[in-house]
Amino acid sequence: AAIRLFLEELASFDTNNFMGNVGVGEREGRVISALVRERHFGLTHGIGRSGDVMAEQPKAAGSSLIVQLTRYLALDAIRIAGIKAAKACCVLPAATGLTMTLVFLALRQLRPSGKYVVWSRIDQKSCFKAIGAASLQSIVVELRPVEGTDALGTDVEGIRAAIERVGAESVLCICTTTSTFAPRVPDSIDAVATLAKALDVPHVVNNAYGLQCSKCTHLIEQGCRVGRVDAFVQSTDKNFLVPVGGAIVAAPESRLVDRISEIYPGRASMSPLLDLFITLLSLGAAGWKGLLDERKANVAWFQERLAATAQREGLRLLHVPANRISLAVDLSSLAKPPEAAAGQEGGAGDPDHLTFLGSALFTRRVSGP
Repeated sequence: AAIRLFLEELASFDTNNFMGNVGVGEREGRVISALVRERHFGLTHGIGRSGDVMAEQPKAAGSSLIVQLTRYLALDAIRIAGIKAAKACCVLPAATGLTMTLVFLALRQLRPSGKYVVWSRIDQKSCFKAIGAASLQSIVVELRPVEGTDALGTDVEGIRAAIERVGAESVLCICTTTSTFAPRVPDSIDAVATLAKALDVPHVVNNAYGLQCSKCTHLIEQGCRVGRVDAFVQSTDKNFLVPVGGAIVAAPESRLVDRISEIYPGRASMSPLLDLFITLLSLGAAGWKGLLDERKANVAWFQERLAATAQREGLRLLHVPANRISLAVDLSSLAKPPEAAAGQEGGAGDPDHLTFLGSALFTRRVSGP
């Protein structure tokens, strides 16, 4: 009730909610549906101005105040999560992939000779497409096995070789990832950051759902302290449990963050920021810390029980200790033996034999795998 009252008071600062207001412009926060108006608390002007998505909007003082408060709350949440080196951030109404594109475009203004993104491979399309959407060329660096485990990790020397092959001046940035699917582990952000600093090449981290994981935040914190991290991007929905549609760009310095805000074309939707604002106010610092602790405990609980279940069924949980978010089970023992009739339903070579497991989980209301 207190948050709702606060939002209604802030909305009263926007001109579209003034008593007797006569809006004669093309964009005056007009809404015909009472339900839509209620859903947005009357905050219908959007955010920013044509020159900067984070800029104050004179006709929407309440909305502008929410934008700035959300930035401060988001930055505080990032620091509480473990990245004390974060000094600036902006919250954008775009999901992680599109936000990565905006980061690359902003970097290109600061580094016009850069045309390559040296990318530590991850088998997920969004970041790869983000590079292409910015009209850049990706140089994919393959992973290497991590000794003593089932994991695949960063080939730091491979990244160095890729940069030296095309010349550091033509590399826009190195792109690494923290939150990954096992057996992939988070990239060695600290080692790559040290390399980026030595070669004077920008370094962007895709921290999509890593803000909730202390392992990932520690890596970014170390990278900022020992080397070079120009920006790191995280999703609002995956980390703060809000609807899809927002992302936070944070950095140890404000220069790149400010440039990203400036290149965003036109005004933007208020909804993703408002969702995050309400959520952070609802949680408070104690609630956010509690969520982080609960997630860490849940991972340990789930890993122990999944390993026991896998062993009981003759399967094996892969040993990927550096990944504190994702778990993977080796299903090879479920495959039919070679003597099974090849080509027959359920026989060797029939992909449905293993892919059926995913559908079986889904019909039992287990989504995500």
